[in-house]
Amino acid sequence: MQHNDQVQPVNTRSIGTRLRDYMLLVKFSLTIMVVFSAVVSYLLAPKVVDYDVVMICILFLAGFLVTGSANTINQIVEKDTDALMKRTSKRPVASGRMTPTEGWIFAVVCGIAGIFLMGFYFNLLSAALSLFSLFLYAFIYTPLKKVNSISVLVGAFPGALPCLIGYAAGNDVIDFGGWAIFGIQFFWQFPHFWAIAWIAHKDYETAGFKLLPSEKGPTKYSAVQSIIYSVLLIPVGVLPYFAGLTGWLSLMIILAANLAMIYLSIRLYRDMEVKAARKVMFGSYIYLLVVFFALLADKL
Repeated sequence: MQHNDQVQPVNTRSIGTRLRDYMLLVKFSLTIMVVFSAVVSYLLAPKVVDYDVVMICILFLAGFLVTGSANTINQIVEKDTDALMKRTSKRPVASGRMTPTEGWIFAVVCGIAGIFLMGFYFNLLSAALSLFSLFLYAFIYTPLKKVNSISVLVGAFPGALPCLIGYAAGNDVIDFGGWAIFGIQFFWQFPHFWAIAWIAHKDYETAGFKLLPSEKGPTKYSAVQSIIYSVLLIPVGVLPYFAGLTGWLSLMIILAANLAMIYLSIRLYRDMEVKAARKVMFGSYIYLLVVFFALLADKL
């Protein structure tokens, strides 16, 4: 008797199944969030005055392709460890529904297409940054996750580079304003990602990933680190104002959002529970949306 969850042979997958697999392969929700930060950074660039919908759509597509390529390579490289974890075992390559070769072809095509669009429609700087971000995430950060928790620091660079890519695409050069936006997303990732690692610690431990700052896992030390990086978001959060990108309104909103992040991290330290870590995780998602929309609204 066959089970309903039996792995479907690669060559018999329906079109619907293939499309769902490709959505899983690019990590659709994560990719949308990454591209969102690139688009907002593009719109914040001083040289971008008239918001050309066509150019925004091209940037969105290019960013989606490059990010999707990086996420695909990540899943190919981690197919064996993904198969060990409950939250990732049903991914297409890990489950055997898709061959690594098919994944590689998809990743290469998407990567080349995305970088070409950046270079052709925007500038070589944004294309070069896109290539660097893809390489850093797929080939440096991904294998480093099983070696040392410093991988989170390394991964924060490609995680924040979409801000520089978007800003460079609109401004042709990277100045203090671009680095200010980059800084916000860079430091934001630490409490955000450590909260995810806290929640999924058993899964990550099974796969051999070392992601929390403490080797002993979810400890007071890990919670303190989240507090420290949440506090660091305060001085970093005011940089766009001093860069002249936005005004007082966004400055006040960002400061309030930073205080909320600190509060959630302190609650994690106090409670030391997965529930508190989940609040940090969801709170960090809301934080980024609030901050970017505040910056954009203030410019408008």
